[in-house]
Amino acid sequence: MDNKSLILVVDLEATCWQDKIISPGRPQTVDEMEIIEFGCTLAQTDGIIIDSRSFMVRPVKHPILSTFCTELTTITQQDVDAAPPYLEAVKQIDEWLSPYSLFAWGSWGNYDRKQLDAESRHHGQTPIFGYSPHLNLKPFWRKGRANARRGGLQNALKFHDLPFVGTEHRGIDDALNIAKLLPFINFEASL
Repeated sequence: MDNKSLILVVDLEATCWQDKIISPGRPQTVDEMEIIEFGCTLAQTDGIIIDSRSFMVRPVKHPILSTFCTELTTITQQDVDAAPPYLEAVKQIDEWLSPYSLFAWGSWGNYDRKQLDAESRHHGQTPIFGYSPHLNLKPFWRKGRANARRGGLQNALKFHDLPFVGTEHRGIDDALNIAKLLPFINFEASL
């Protein structure tokens, strides 16, 4: 296997609130939100999946998940209560990825990069994959597809007659579904 063709597809889930309002006068921002799941799929750029894992994270600023967050992600309070805090989750991710060399990590949009940047600032620690280039896979997939302007993950999958498998807004399921689109991205032209 050529490590130069390895990409880590990451989909993060984070604490969230109805209407993006934490409390009156406090909007939801990446600085207020905390990662509660790293959905990670290690794949070749041709879409062959090498491995995938969900790394749950226990939030500390807002340790109690909102009802909205649980309903959206299906991540329960018990899931996060049993999870390690961010620094330990990062250590687990780094250990998992230690045998591999990534050419990049990617996500469907820039939210995941921004959330990871915020968490890295707060904790003074970045997962090892965060030092690889980040690719916003959505515009790379759209390139050359005039009829594919609706760039949601569901629409991109439908464009190729691929089903969404799993639960939407669950990091691991979203990452696995994003990886299905890797064969339809021209990485040479994207970099």
